[in-house]
Amino acid sequence: MLKVLLIAGARPNFMKVAPIYAEMKRRSGEFVPMIVHTGQHYDAAMSDAFFDDLGMPRPDVYLGVGSGSHAVQTAKIMTEFEPVVLREKPDWVLVVGDVNSTIACALVAVKLGIKVAHVEAGLRSRDRAMPEEINRILTDSISDLLLTTSQDADVNLAAEGIPSEKIRFVGNVMIDSLLEHLKVAATSNIRETVGAVEGEYAVCTLHRPSNVDDEATFTGIIEALCDVSQQLPIIFPVHPRTRAKIDEFGLSHKIAASKIRLIEPLGYIDFMRLYSGARLVLTDSGGLQEETTVLGIPCLTLRENTERPVTIELGTNILVGTDPDKIRSAANEALDIKSEISDEKVPPLWDGKAAGRICDEIVRQAA
Repeated sequence: MLKVLLIAGARPNFMKVAPIYAEMKRRSGEFVPMIVHTGQHYDAAMSDAFFDDLGMPRPDVYLGVGSGSHAVQTAKIMTEFEPVVLREKPDWVLVVGDVNSTIACALVAVKLGIKVAHVEAGLRSRDRAMPEEINRILTDSISDLLLTTSQDADVNLAAEGIPSEKIRFVGNVMIDSLLEHLKVAATSNIRETVGAVEGEYAVCTLHRPSNVDDEATFTGIIEALCDVSQQLPIIFPVHPRTRAKIDEFGLSHKIAASKIRLIEPLGYIDFMRLYSGARLVLTDSGGLQEETTVLGIPCLTLRENTERPVTIELGTNILVGTDPDKIRSAANEALDIKSEISDEKVPPLWDGKAAGRICDEIVRQAA
C-alpha cells in the first residue's frame, strides 16, 4: 500500500484534498492517506467549518504555522513539516494549488527523496508579481507527477521543458467537490437569511492584495460595484483583509448608499448555496472562475490576467480587469445574455471523476 501525505494549507486546498482523500479511503487496499493541515490559514472556526462541510476528518497532523511574511511562513512550514516526513516515511507527498504550503512541503519532500505529486499543475497567469505564480512554477519544476486540470496546462509544462512522462491530464478535482456537495448545499438557508431570491442577485468576492491594498484601485472597483448594484443587488461576503481596507479607505458610506450587502465570510456549503443561485458573479478568486463555468453562471474576473484561460475559452468567465468603466460595461453585457449550461461550455474531464484518475496515476507511477 502507498502511504500518501495530503497537504492542505489554505481553505481553497480543502476542496481539492477532500475528494482525493475520500477516493483513497475507498481504495484502502492501495492507499494509506494522511491529511496534513499546515495551518497557513489559521482561523480555527473557518477551518473547522470547511472540514465539517466537506465531510473530512480532523487532520492527522496539524502544523499550526499561522501567518507571517512569505519567507517566514514558508520557512515555518518547512521546519515543521520535515519531522513529519521523517517520522511517517510516506511514499508520496501530494500538494495542491499554489499557496506557500504547496511549495514548502514539496521542497521538504524532494530533498528527503520522497516523490511529489502536484494537483493543478501547469496553470500560468504569466504575472510574476503574483506570489502564487512563483509557487506554481517552482512546485512544477521539482514535482515527480504533474496532474493537470486542462490541456493548456499540459502545453505550458511542455514549453517549460517538463518531460511528457511526468505530465498527466486528469481533470479538475475542484469540480468533484462541487458536484458532490450541490445536493447538500440545497439544504442551506443562506439565501433566505440574506434575503436573496434565486437569479435576482449577484455575488462578489475580493481579497487579492493587488485589488484591495491600493486605495485608487479598490475605490474604483467599489464605485463600479455600487453602480452595478442599482441593476442587481450584490451580496458581498467580505474577507477580513478586504473589510479592513473598506474601513481604512473610508468606503463604507459609498457601500451603505448602494445595494451592496456586506456579510461575514461563509463556510463552503453556505457559500456554494449562495453563488449557485446568483445571476452574476464578480470575483478575483481562481476557484470561482471554474465553478461558475460548470454551473453556467456569468463570471466577471476582476484581474488583469488569469491562470485559468480555459474558463474563458470554453466557459462563462470574462476577464475584465479593474477599470471601473470596463466592469460596468461587462456587467451590463453579462446581464443582457441568458447563460445556459451545455456540454460545449464545460471543459473536458470536469466531470466529477478527477480524484479517481489522480489515484490511478499515482498507482501507475508506483508500479
